Amino acid sequence: MKINFEMSGGFAHIPMLNKPIMLDTKQIESRVANELESIVRNSHFFQLPRENKNSAKGAADYRIYTITIEDDSHVHTIQLTDPITDVNLERLVSRLQSIARTSNS
Repeated sequence: MKINFEMSGGFAHIPMLNKPIMLDTKQIESRVANELESIVRNSHFFQLPRENKNSAKGAADYRIYTITIEDDSHVHTIQLTDPITDVNLERLVSRLQSIARTSNS
């Protein structure tokens, strides 16, 4: 499974946190790979709409997350805006943010 994760927007622009990351679960630690693949399955990622239409007041200051996942013949991209209400998608974004912080430091 290949995952591309990008963050943009937000109240304060922090270039190091906005750097996109690309992961291939075949090339990372198996525990992390299994966790990410499980979260993707539980979120029904490939059935989700391209965009999250939950724009609330003040949405201009919210972060935007773009996630593209390729798994075998499936390729799907979604774009989410804070606040993320789906528990599994929030877990996925949090985990990818954590990986981005460690890979960009």
